[in-house]
Amino acid sequence: MAEPPKGSSSDPDEEIMRATYRALQKHGYADLTIKRIAEEYGKSTAAVHYHFDTKDDLLAAFLDYLLDQFVDTIHNIETTDPEQRLELLLDKLLVDPQDHHDMLIAMLEMRSQAPYKEAFADRFQQNDEYIRYMLQTLVDHGISEGVFTDVDSKHVARALMTIVDGSRARAVVLDEPDSLETARRAADEYVNAVLRANTDEETDN
Repeated sequence: MAEPPKGSSSDPDEEIMRATYRALQKHGYADLTIKRIAEEYGKSTAAVHYHFDTKDDLLAAFLDYLLDQFVDTIHNIETTDPEQRLELLLDKLLVDPQDHHDMLIAMLEMRSQAPYKEAFADRFQQNDEYIRYMLQTLVDHGISEGVFTDVDSKHVARALMTIVDGSRARAVVLDEPDSLETARRAADEYVNAVLRANTDEETDN
């Protein structure tokens, strides 16, 4: 989950997205209001409602915004090496969120609303599908390059996502600040055991 880029913007929608990010960090999902977003935006609630009819409409757009930010971050990774790209992607999923605990809490609160709010469910589903696609694509690339063992890449992607989702939930629900760090280490251990097992043996021979 990337933090919105700093700096000024003349795009009202982007400014509202940044204001929403700050408001969620401060107040969480349960106590989030259009008024509090407007305060962060520096304008009236009417100015926010001019762009978004309801808070749910705004938050659905915010989830789209976060995914777009994440996609841009991944696409801006310069290396094409599948091992390095996988390492950097896992860092984005498990290391970067360590500095945004309040946002992790807010996102988990929003996830809990997904069964009741179709717009939220659709966005979280889209986010999950994109990240699993990226993981699977990187594993397939590594297999084709001979740096990863020939495995079921779809299963590997789902396993890594289970590590990511489980650690984020533990970090929030059980207030375990080391959960993400532990998960990052576990992800490396899984990658080494599953994706590098045969390649390491071939290197030794």
